[in-house]
Amino acid sequence: MQHRELHDGRQDGLVPLESLDLSKVDSTPDLLRSMARTAFAGRQLGEAFDIALEMFRDEGCRVVLTLSGAMTVAKMGRIICEMIDRGTVQAVISTGALMAHGLTESIGLAHYRYDPSKSDTDLFEKGYNRIYDTLEMESNLNEVEELVRTVLTQTDPPGGTWCSSSLCRALGQALDEADSGAGILRSAYRQNVPVFIPAFTDSEVGLDVSTWAMGAALKDVDRSKLTYEEALQAVPPFNPFLDLQHYARLAGTAERLGIFTIGGGVPRNWAQQVGPYIDITNHRVGTKLTAPRFQYGIRICPEPVHWGGLSGCTYSEGVSWGKFVPPAEGGRFAEVHSDATLAWPLLMHGVFSEMDGSDA
Repeated sequence: MQHRELHDGRQDGLVPLESLDLSKVDSTPDLLRSMARTAFAGRQLGEAFDIALEMFRDEGCRVVLTLSGAMTVAKMGRIICEMIDRGTVQAVISTGALMAHGLTESIGLAHYRYDPSKSDTDLFEKGYNRIYDTLEMESNLNEVEELVRTVLTQTDPPGGTWCSSSLCRALGQALDEADSGAGILRSAYRQNVPVFIPAFTDSEVGLDVSTWAMGAALKDVDRSKLTYEEALQAVPPFNPFLDLQHYARLAGTAERLGIFTIGGGVPRNWAQQVGPYIDITNHRVGTKLTAPRFQYGIRICPEPVHWGGLSGCTYSEGVSWGKFVPPAEGGRFAEVHSDATLAWPLLMHGVFSEMDGSDA
C-alpha cells in the first residue's frame, strides 16, 4: 500500500472555516462576513455580499437587475425600489407578470394570504388568483388595466411605436404624477432607469395592451357576434426590437457590466445574450464593435444546474458563450442557491447598511 502524506491544509494554502459566533455579530454586514467563513448557502451569501459591494461601488460599472418569479406578490417590491432609488442599478429586465403585480401595489391595492382550506375552484369563482401561498385579486388586475388603458389613450408613443421600455416609462410617469406611493416603475421613471420586459405578451400588461388595441379597432362594431377570426385581428403599435437595440447600446457603451439576478428565465437570458449579439453582429454585418461581457454577477436562485435550463446554469457556463469575463481575467461571480425571499432581503440590508456606514 502506498504511503499517504497527510497534510494540515494550511501548508497547502487552504483557508480554514470559522464557526459562526453570533455573540460577536453586531450588524448585518458583520453577520454576512461571518457567514462567508462558514459553508453551503451561508458562504455563498457572504461571498455575494463582498462582490455586491465592489460592483455597486464601481463607478464605471453599469448594473443590470433581472427579475423573475412572483417577487412583487411576495412583497419584495420595496427592495427593488430602493435598489433603483439608491442608484445601484442602471437597467431592470423583468417578467411582465412581476411588473403587473407590482402595479397593483403601486396604486394602493393589496395581496392576501392564501387560506389552504379554500379550494381553487372556489377561489376562481370569487376572483382570487392564487400564486403559491398568496392571492392576487382579479379586481386588482382590472384596475391595473384601467391605468394602462388611460396611459395608452392619452400618450403618444415615441416615434409612433411603443416598446416595453417606453410604455414602462409612461406608466412610471403616470404613477409619479398620481403620487399614490412607492412603486418600481415610479422609481425607475424618477431615476431614468429603463425597464425592459422582453416576453411582453406573456403578462397581464401585455394582454391589457392587446385588448386596448382591439377595443379601439372594434368601437363601432357589434362585438357580441364576432368570431375568433373577426375579433382577434387588431394589434397595437408595438416593436420589441426597439428594446433590443436600446439595451444593446446601454450595455455596449458601459465601461464595465454587472448583473444581479433573481431567479432566471427570460429576463436573465435576454440580459446575458448581449455579448453574443454583438459578436454575431460583428461577424455577419462587418462592424467592429467591442462585445460587452459581464465582469460582476450575483445570482439568487434555488434551481439546480442539472435540469439544463438557463435559470440554473452557472456563470462559468456563460463564459463559454462569451457572456462573462472569465475569473482568470477579473470576473467576479457569486451564486446563492436559496429562495430569494430569504436571501435577498438579508443581502441588501447588509449592503445598504455598509454603504451608509450604519451599524444596523
